[in-house]
Amino acid sequence: MSSHPLSLRRRIALEAWRRIRMQNRKEHRLTQLMWECTLRCNLNCRHCGSDCHTDSCKADMPLKDFLGVLENIKSHTDPHKVFVVITGGEPLMRLDLEKCGRAIYEMGFPWGMVTNGLAMTPKRFHSLLAAGMHTATVSLDGLAEEHNYMRGNTRSFDHAVEAIRLMGAQPDFVFDVVTCVNRRNLKQLDQIKELLVELGVKEWRLFTIFPVGRAADDPMLQLTKEEYRHLLDYIKQNRQSEKRITLSYACEGFLGNYEGDVRNRFYTCNAGVNIASVLVDGSISACTSVRSNYHQGNIYNDDFWDVWCNRFEPYRNREWMRKGACADCDMFRYCEGNGMHLRDDDGNLLMCNLERIY
Repeated sequence: MSSHPLSLRRRIALEAWRRIRMQNRKEHRLTQLMWECTLRCNLNCRHCGSDCHTDSCKADMPLKDFLGVLENIKSHTDPHKVFVVITGGEPLMRLDLEKCGRAIYEMGFPWGMVTNGLAMTPKRFHSLLAAGMHTATVSLDGLAEEHNYMRGNTRSFDHAVEAIRLMGAQPDFVFDVVTCVNRRNLKQLDQIKELLVELGVKEWRLFTIFPVGRAADDPMLQLTKEEYRHLLDYIKQNRQSEKRITLSYACEGFLGNYEGDVRNRFYTCNAGVNIASVLVDGSISACTSVRSNYHQGNIYNDDFWDVWCNRFEPYRNREWMRKGACADCDMFRYCEGNGMHLRDDDGNLLMCNLERIY
């Protein structure tokens, strides 16, 4: 039996959180809907996970097809309580993105987007704001050389920085920056932080890169155990002392005695619990980080709301994950097999965050 000791105080807190998590799964209220509006992208990123099961030649989903899903949802719940996140690919590749955003907004759904910033201009940004855009997330994976290396484009860093600057200068606009931490940019975290503060960023989320897609074959993208602990310690220390910007670690997996110190809440995977997605081919899934095939239906064949209410069992009951390395783990009660994005098509665990700590 594996041993990952927890402090008594942390175990008590995790037990309380577990009860909240179980109730949340029982209710499974839809609060976030991700729309993979396109697979087209203007970058060629080294860590892209979309290579696994997608074809960038696939046509964009017609707006009317997605609006049909929103009509279906709106007939069952308050649209103002379901946040739509437009993803890709790169959403800015769609020339009708403002039209899409306006239509979503006029139906009562708040919306935001995830972007690499390459195609963002002041004119485009303000037209998106006029179309009702509430939030945005921009990726910045290091200083110029490291970011451009990751993104495969020598102009990427400058454009991402300008996109962030635009957002930081917009009064009351809510946005954050995400950084995929790897062996090349780990030592730059302080410099990246100072840049983000100068750009007006208030929220900074840090990820590591899971071995899927192109990233599976690049060892420089994977942190060693020592480097991984260094990253978590860095986030923990900054959350205690840094007042200008809030750092947090992604919802990648359970982190043992780091729980409560590196995120705003204890670990949970809300994929299929509060989060659903509509993929470009119409597949009904959960968080778009889940690249393996755990689709629960398709909007062209199924009623979305019926699928949401009556399927998603693999997401809401994780006992099936209790196998392999998870079979005898003493932390399964709190971890439940890590995030769904870390399982392959056969349900095998790709990476355990907890094991990277010990």
